[in-house]
Amino acid sequence: MMTTSRKNDPLEPAGADCDVVTVPARQGLEAVDILRRGAGEAVGPVLHDGGCDTLGFLVPPGTAAAWDVPGSVCTETDGRGICLTPDRPAEGSDWLVPPGEADLATDPAVLREALGQAQRMIEAADSCS
Repeated sequence: MMTTSRKNDPLEPAGADCDVVTVPARQGLEAVDILRRGAGEAVGPVLHDGGCDTLGFLVPPGTAAAWDVPGSVCTETDGRGICLTPDRPAEGSDWLVPPGEADLATDPAVLREALGQAQRMIEAADSCS
């Protein structure tokens, strides 16, 4: 009898072994810009949902256990649900930063800092209106 693990199940697509930090789209877009401008700081693959309300940053597995950034959620994927191919992300979403154009995952500490900076920029812009 042949047994398979979840990651080797022939009925399920192979996925990335990562966690996903989900943030509001406006803050996420600012954070992507900050990460791309940073010296030596790279952004990993980033998903956006079908309604463009949220962005999902792929981060290393285990990040969810210690994630505590207000206004965001970090979810464990256990390698299920996300396919790291440019044309086939998770159902109901698309790539903002596709795999192949990015590192494998965004460093959680760098992402935390970029999200904080993005939130401060948004608050400053909103207070000027």
